[in-house]
Amino acid sequence: MRGRVRIAGLGPGDQALVTPEVTAALAEATDVIGYIPYVARIAPRDGLTLHASDNRVELDRARHALDLAARGRRVVIVSSGDPGVFAMAAAVFEAVEAGPANWRDLDISVLPGITAMLAAAARAGAPLGHDFCAINLSDNLKPWDLIEKRLRLAVEGDFAMAFYNPRSKSRPEGFEKTLHLLRDACGPDRVILFARAVSTPEENLNVTTLGNATPDMADMRTVVIVGSSRTRVVDTSRSPIVYTPRFTPE
Repeated sequence: MRGRVRIAGLGPGDQALVTPEVTAALAEATDVIGYIPYVARIAPRDGLTLHASDNRVELDRARHALDLAARGRRVVIVSSGDPGVFAMAAAVFEAVEAGPANWRDLDISVLPGITAMLAAAARAGAPLGHDFCAINLSDNLKPWDLIEKRLRLAVEGDFAMAFYNPRSKSRPEGFEKTLHLLRDACGPDRVILFARAVSTPEENLNVTTLGNATPDMADMRTVVIVGSSRTRVVDTSRSPIVYTPRFTPE
């Protein structure tokens, strides 16, 4: 039996948002590998081995998957959202590049998923309707100075911005610094959206302004979207609609 690796995105949380392609790959898998809460979303069955591991061991997970596939196993590595957005796909290819030559002959493919950023934007309206960028605010794998530089350049370019991993318990000060930087650069009236646990029973959306935003509005299950200077809020009888127009005046 020829082994293979599928790097799959499980979407933001709701099972209805898992793509049919990912569902089919999971049904054929002999092994599923991933971070503990993501593997917990996979139903056990005969012939399937679940390999759950802690956070911050992405390369170990990747090497384990590649080794199993080299032995003929059908492996699915699971991430939340999309596996190519701050998730496992890059780690797998990093392992392939540095690993033994036979790993380059394996059948490896990435199965896209709905990112938390896109799910949050859809719930709010269309805040990413024009040019935007995504920034991971965690400084585990890059220095804070680089994050700050990218934030300033994104503001200068007038992008809408989506932030992943905004505020961890161990390093809460980074998001506080982010809010200070954005207020200084954009002013207090810029629209900001806090979208927590979108598509799960714990979902919560909070549309406010930079002037009213506080660091404790975000945690590691929150995607934060900051509008561009063109982003608008439309009040409705249900909930506000946040959108960024498709055009920019000359």
